[in-house]
Amino acid sequence: MQKIVILTGAGISAESGLGTFRDEDGLWVRHRIEDVATPEGFARDPQLVHGFYNARRAQASEARPNPAHQALARLQQSAPGEVVIVTQNVDSLHEAAGARGVLHMHGRLSGALCATCGHRWPAPAKMQPEDACPACGARATRPDVVWFGEIPHHMDEIWQHLDAADLFAAIGTSGQVYPAAAFGQEAARAGAHTVQLNLDPADNARDFAEHRHGPASKIVPAWVEEILGA
Repeated sequence: MQKIVILTGAGISAESGLGTFRDEDGLWVRHRIEDVATPEGFARDPQLVHGFYNARRAQASEARPNPAHQALARLQQSAPGEVVIVTQNVDSLHEAAGARGVLHMHGRLSGALCATCGHRWPAPAKMQPEDACPACGARATRPDVVWFGEIPHHMDEIWQHLDAADLFAAIGTSGQVYPAAAFGQEAARAGAHTVQLNLDPADNARDFAEHRHGPASKIVPAWVEEILGA
C-alpha cells in the first residue's frame, strides 16, 4: 500500500477566487508583507493587521472548493494507502471539499489566538485589537495564522510523513518559502517519487523528478485519475 504525501500552496485556491502573493490586483499588492504578516507589523499597527485579515476572512468565507480540492479529497477517500494533505493555505477549502486530517502549516483564518496565554478559539467575522481573550481576559488577540519569522505548525509530524512517503506531490506552490520549499528534497532522499504540479515552473523545480504544468483545476484531477486508475 502506497503512502502519498501532498503539499498544497496558494495556487490550488487561486481558481476559487483567493489571491496569491503574485496576483497583480489582490489584497497582498495593497500591503507590504512586513506590515501585515509579521509579529513586528502587528506590534506596530494591530488595527491594520486585523483589518487585513478581516478582509481575507470575508473573502475566504465566500470561496468554494474547485475541482483540484475535490480531486484530492477523492484521492484521500479512495486510495488504498494513506494520503496525507499538508497545506500552506489558511483557508478551509480542503475540508470543505471533504478532506480530513489536513495539516495546516500556517494556521487558519477561522481561528483566533491569544498572544498572552496561547488560548485558541473560533474567530468572529471581524476581530479588533480591543477584543479580550475568553480565557485570560488579555486584550492581545490575533489571527491564528503563522507569520513570517514564526515557526510553522506540525513540523515534526510533517517530516515524519515525508520520510515515510512513497510519493510526494507539491501543488500550487512557488518553491520560495522554507521549510516547505525543501520538502521535495527531503522526500526524494527518503526514496519517494516526487512530482510538482504548478501553473508555471517553481523556483525549486529541479528538486522534483516529474513536472506537470497548467491550471490546478485541470491537471490535479487528471493526475488523481491516473493514480486511482493504476
